[in-house]
Parts: sequence; structure tokens; C-alpha cells
Amino acid sequence: MTTYDERLSAELPRLQSLFGEIYGNGSRATAEFDGLLHDLERSWGERSAAMRRLDERHEADPDWFSSNQMLGGVCYVDLYAGRLDGVRSRIPYFRELGLTYLHLMPLFLAPEENSDGGYAVSSYRDVNPALGTMADFEALAAELRENGISLVVDFVFNHTSNEHEWARKALAKDPVYEDFYLIFPDRTMPDRYELTTREIFPDDHPGSFVPLPDGRWVWATFYHFQWDLNYANPAVFRAMANELLQLANRGVNILRMDAVAFIWKQLGTTSENLPQAHLLLQAFNAVCRIAAPSLLFKSEAIVHPDDVAVYIRPDECQLSYNPLQMALIWNSLATREVNLLSQALEERHNLPEHTAWVNYVRSHDDIGWTFSDDDARVFGIDGFEHRRFLNAFYVNRFEGSFARGVPFQDNPRTGDCRISGTTASLAGLEAGDPLAIDRIVLAHSIVLSTGGVPLIYLGDEVGQLNDYASLDVPGHQGDSRWVGRPDYPAERYAERTDPSTDAGRLSERFQHLIDVRKRTAEFAGGRLEIFHTHEPHVLGYQRAGVLILANFSEGERRLDAERFGAWGSTATDLVSGRSFDLSEGIVLAPYEFVWLRATASA
Repeated sequence: MTTYDERLSAELPRLQSLFGEIYGNGSRATAEFDGLLHDLERSWGERSAAMRRLDERHEADPDWFSSNQMLGGVCYVDLYAGRLDGVRSRIPYFRELGLTYLHLMPLFLAPEENSDGGYAVSSYRDVNPALGTMADFEALAAELRENGISLVVDFVFNHTSNEHEWARKALAKDPVYEDFYLIFPDRTMPDRYELTTREIFPDDHPGSFVPLPDGRWVWATFYHFQWDLNYANPAVFRAMANELLQLANRGVNILRMDAVAFIWKQLGTTSENLPQAHLLLQAFNAVCRIAAPSLLFKSEAIVHPDDVAVYIRPDECQLSYNPLQMALIWNSLATREVNLLSQALEERHNLPEHTAWVNYVRSHDDIGWTFSDDDARVFGIDGFEHRRFLNAFYVNRFEGSFARGVPFQDNPRTGDCRISGTTASLAGLEAGDPLAIDRIVLAHSIVLSTGGVPLIYLGDEVGQLNDYASLDVPGHQGDSRWVGRPDYPAERYAERTDPSTDAGRLSERFQHLIDVRKRTAEFAGGRLEIFHTHEPHVLGYQRAGVLILANFSEGERRLDAERFGAWGSTATDLVSGRSFDLSEGIVLAPYEFVWLRATASA
């Protein structure tokens, strides 16, 4: 068993070097660093025996999260289960489904209305009272751990709510906490910063700053009630390290690091994706290796694909959402062509050792078309016009569309918007399209077979539809993303064993795919090799000895025998059990996919 002193000895030089690179070696930085070392020792002393045993297991198996046994689920506590004890009551279903990873959407104290779905955090140490208590949270974490399910929560570390204790003290001009945020006495500095920053939510406020009642201005990248933290102050790093560690000691296994691209500000830049953001993540990572060794980071960076990838490192964020794959699955369903998705898998999918994607069909958030315009130009696609088409298609402004999405931040004049909605509504189930279930399953077959952690938005596996009434809830008006966050679909879950229902047909196919994945050793890890089908509607890729083919169109598609020259004469589909004579080629039915393993010759 590795001791605390051994971990400290191994990681201290790295942490000290990173801290010095970020903050220098002045008296203020030195005092905060010395205080941080005391904090780490105290936090380790408070770490439970159960969490220390988990540390040992995960240190012995650093790629545990890339196992083909992994399956993720994500939900809001209140919408899916009412309260934290309600989530505990769902654990038998999680085991039935095969979950090993549960992401609970923001559940800590936040303003009642101006909460941004919980991302405006008022306390990292108090659960929203409507959901339960911190004791309930710790009990849930322990029971999940006993059932082999890792607990994932959001760590909103770019900003706090304006109701956080630190923000209240800053508003009261406490000099210690004024420096926790970027607050200026007038518009001089905000005007200079805003020459190069962009507006994220222009419907909420222009620019990057919002006024305070006393005439000062505070940096607020997102909503006016979310004030950005000032990481140029070493006291902020130390304070947030303590918040991080106390969550780790309460049973959290993975932290979703929110808005990683925005955490460092620098005059004359966009204040996005700056080198110091990476240094900060590496320093937080070193903190964890000392005092909470099994804790992992998952990056959330919905930015240019090149910028997403640079946060994924064993010493930074071991996991990352894969927004490009998600967007391009929907692109392929709309266009019936796989060119951009195949290109992304070939050029942007494979990651460094000891890291993994979290692959998903949709999240709690909107869908933004994050593909690179340069990538699109390879196929003669104009990125701007193509995004206009996708937006029109998914909000049912395109003739013949099966989708029933809802625009978020809509500009009908320019066609600019992002897309909200559940998987079922976006894939055609709400519209009564007879191929909707096949689309839903096809989309999830990609995230289940490309490696890393496949993530299901819980309820999608039984075909939950958009909830338009959610927009009438106080605090939800004007934010169409709530349409895609329905309450627990009790009736559909009750129908999941009835094959005559949509929920039953979906649930059976989901469960079968999950079971097949867990029996397929080739699906461990995350690397793949593209298989060029030379068929614009059929995606192909290889995972070791398994070949995945997926038809994204409503018509039959044939792959001729010469495509399979290196694959021998016969293969078996792991999903259906069917045998294929590859010398005769393969015909795929509409939206059909196969996971082929070559059959040994007699």
C-alpha cells in the first residue's frame, strides 16, 4: 500500500513547479502553497478507509475506466428520482441496465430561480435542500460504490453564483474576497478586455462583464448571476482545491470540470484555451494524486475540435466528453451521409494512453454543430450553410424532416441556433416515424462500440419525448433546453418489458447491445481504425478483430466482396448471431448495423 508520504514525495516536485510557473515565488504565493500542503495532509487524514481501498484498486488498474464493462448514465436528481434517497431506490434498475458510472447533474446549493440548471453554485458543501442533505449524498455515494457504480458530479470551477458566500463578501467590499473575482471600479478595464473576448449568452447581457449595484463591474462569462473566479490569485486555487478534495472524500469518483476553456483571463486575448488553463488543471491533478489518488477529471470543452483534444492527458483530464462525435452522429442521420463522421473517427478519435472519451448521443445541454469548417471543406461543404441546414432540419423547418427539436437561442433571420430535445423526439418518435426506433438504436450503437465510456441520458433507453410543459416552470422560461430534460417517464419504464410498446422494443434492444458489448473483449480501450466502405451512407471502423458497419440511410446498401479481402471468407455478427459469407458481400437493411468477428476457417 502506497503511503501518503510516498505520494507526496512523488508528486510534490511537479506540484511545486506548476504552482511556481503559474504564481511565481513571491511571499503571497509561498504562503498559499505552504497552506495548501497543510490542507492536503489534513484532507488525507480525513479520507475514509473505503475510499483509500478504492485508491489502491484504481492505482493498480489505471485504465479501469476504459473497460468494455463500463456503462454510464446521467440524470437530474429531482427530475429522475425526486430526491437523493429516490436515486438510491433506482439502484436495482441501474444494476439491471448495467450501469457502472452515474453522473448526477448539479445538485449543490444554487439560487432558486437564477441557477442555470444548478451551474450557478452557491455552496460546494451543501446539497440543494429540495434534494436532501449532504448526509444523504454520502449515503448514496457509499451505496453506489458497493454496487460497483462510480459517482460523477459537476465541479463548477470557473465561476460561482452571485449568492455564494465569497461573492456576498466581495459585494460587501471585503478586500480578501474582492480579489476572488475580477471586479473593476469602472468600465476602463472591462472595455479593454472586451476588445478581444466574445459574448457567450448575448440574450442575457452584452460582453463579458455585468454591473454591480454600487457601480463596479464584475466578470461574468455566462449568465449575469455567475461571477468568474480570479485564478490569478493563488488563494483561489487553494480554496478550490479544498472544495475539490472535500467532494472526493464524500465519495465522488469523477469530477466533470465545467467550462475548462475559460478559467484563465488575460488582457489582449480571447481569454479562452490559454496555456495557464492547462497548468491549473495539471496542478489540480497533482493535488488529487497526493490526497485523493482515485479521483479523475472529465473535461467539458464545447469548443473547436482541436481545442477539445488538448485537455485530454493523463496528468490533466483523463476523460473528456466527445462533442464532435455526438454532433456528427446527428449530422449523419440528417444527411444520410457518413463522410464527416468517418473523417472524425479516422483523424480525431484516438487519444493518449490512460485517457478515454465519454461518448454520448445527447446530453442535458443543446446540440451545437462543433465540426471544423476546414474539415467540412474537404468534402466541398460550406460550414455556415451546412449549419443552417442542420438547424432547420432538427427544428422541423426543413421539408420531410423526421425531427422535432426545439431551437435554443434562435435567430430565424440568420438561421443561427442550437438544438434542444430528447433523442426520441429528435430521431422521429414524436413525429410517428416508423424508422425512429432504428435511428435511436443505431446512434447508440456507435457510442457503445467506439471505446471509452458510453453515456446514456437516462430515460432515452425507453424513448422519452420532449416535455414542452417544462417551459412553464418558474425559472425555465426562455431556456428551451428544459424541453429535453423531462421528468422520470414512469409509464415508459413500466412498459419496458412489453415488446408491443415503443419503450419495450427500445429497452430490449438497448439491453441486448449493452450485454453484447460487455462480452466483447475487443471493445475494451478506445483506439480504432477506420474501415473505408466506399459507400457514402455506410460507416465502417475496426476495433481489434471486430468490424463495425452501420447504414445511416433509409435504403438497403450493399458492400461488395472486394471490400473484405483481408477479412477471410466468413464472419459472425455479434449482435444478431447471423453468419455472413463475405465472398458474396454484405447487404445492410435501412439503419442496420453489424458488429462482425471473422469466423475461423474449418
